[in-house]
Amino acid sequence: MITIMGATGATGGALLRRLAALDVPCRAVSRTPDTLRAAIGVETPVEIVGADAADPRALRTAFTGSTQLFLAMANSPRQVELEINATDAAAACGVRHVVKLSAPAAEPDSPVAVSRGHWRVEAHLAATGMVATVLRPYAFMQKLLLNAPAVAGGALIGAMRDAPCNYVDVRDIADVAAATLLRPGLAGATYALTGPQAFSHPELARLLGELTGRPVSYVDLSPNDFHSHLVRTAHMPDWLASHVVEIQQLAVERPESPNDTVETILGRPARTLDAFVREHLSVFATTT
Repeated sequence: MITIMGATGATGGALLRRLAALDVPCRAVSRTPDTLRAAIGVETPVEIVGADAADPRALRTAFTGSTQLFLAMANSPRQVELEINATDAAAACGVRHVVKLSAPAAEPDSPVAVSRGHWRVEAHLAATGMVATVLRPYAFMQKLLLNAPAVAGGALIGAMRDAPCNYVDVRDIADVAAATLLRPGLAGATYALTGPQAFSHPELARLLGELTGRPVSYVDLSPNDFHSHLVRTAHMPDWLASHVVEIQQLAVERPESPNDTVETILGRPARTLDAFVREHLSVFATTT
């Protein structure tokens, strides 16, 4: 049995739908099972179990009978604690293989606080003796949809200068996750996942302008000003605004380039940013 922890998230939800489409039995664990069932539809053949990641006993009950676990908790100040809870519960229940959604620069001295947290969970997972597969995707294309109101108003705002940034479609991440769960030869490795092309923010603004038919300019702010913008305008909590600034500064300090890992694993090209924007043109053209 494959169990998905984090099925209400973008990647976990996409993985759940992928496994269901392949008729692979799976179980989804959620703190809000009714919300998850409503989101995926009653016709989707998935076992849904309610459990809070802060409750180790509930997790052990939810994981009983599982052989593999996909672990993808949302970024939060408690992410490390909750993912370690899930890892320990999986080990106690005899889970043999864990696929963990991590992040680039997952290192003990990473300049990105969330990535340091991912490194702690990765290290803890490695010490359990379970087979560990780690996925380190770069920026989700789907996150660009959060910029849609600003883009519709003619602006893309960031603190990236002209640094190239990797983007990857969440659906490709989910397809890679499914492959690592279903093909034993892929298990036990760490995979950095990107789309086929890196884009700087000025290049991204030009692409958005060309495809929407409206001029879009990139507005580059200082890290401090961008943090303030995210808190004031996007209403982000301080920790999340700091995370967004840190990952953009990481791209400035460590210029990113794409790889072919998605294509190698899936046997097809990774989805392109051009195709993603075309698919969501109605969103980027909406001002409210």
